[in-house]
Amino acid sequence: MKLLENKVALITGASRGIGKGIAEHFAKEGANVAFSYASSEEKAKALEKELQDTYGIKAKGYRSNAAKFAEAEELVNAVLADFGQLDILVNNAGITRDTLLMRMSEEQWDEVIETNLKSAFNLTKAVLKPLLKQRSGSIINMTSVVGVMGNAGQANYAASKAGMIGFTKSIAKELGSRGIRCNAVAPGFIETEMTAALDEATLKGWTDAIPLKRGGTPEDVANACVFLGSDMSTYITGQTLQVDGGMLM
Repeated sequence: MKLLENKVALITGASRGIGKGIAEHFAKEGANVAFSYASSEEKAKALEKELQDTYGIKAKGYRSNAAKFAEAEELVNAVLADFGQLDILVNNAGITRDTLLMRMSEEQWDEVIETNLKSAFNLTKAVLKPLLKQRSGSIINMTSVVGVMGNAGQANYAASKAGMIGFTKSIAKELGSRGIRCNAVAPGFIETEMTAALDEATLKGWTDAIPLKRGGTPEDVANACVFLGSDMSTYITGQTLQVDGGMLM
């Protein structure tokens, strides 16, 4: 039996990068996958088809802005109507608006906090009723090593990701008695479409500082999420799992 067979997962921001890797690995392990995307319907439809054709599971994408409370509720209701249940929520939607604090606008601060942190509140709040009713579920919040250590030029991003860790611990304490677990995954330097634009010297500087001497892949992060979403981790909650090659020790 596959690790996520008979489970339904909702993954926010899954049309590319780490979110797409999580969707693919969840489908590989037998989960039916619902996912949200912000803009590219073409990419979403392609991912739907890929997941269904490759893994034989049900997959559906929904255009939704996770930062909007009402849209989060509508998304969860649509997933429940289409799939009949919900077992795993992955709060993955996130953006960066990097600049030094002295140059950072209020809009750049608000946009990152709303997309990265408020979205986790919105979706977690929206899934509470079905998860409480079935007295089971796994909530996985995507944070970052930057939320643990901070980073110059990323005060907004670091604040949003540090907030995610505190949110995770609090939700784990609130919902543990109902059989609902909440954990966070903190990726380090992960090679995605975004990092592909970096020059070779910058990439080498990053990887030389990592004990495993390489950047991570979306697959590395997805494997951690599969573990936390599966019944292999039923006695783990309130934790932050760093997937960073030993960057922070």
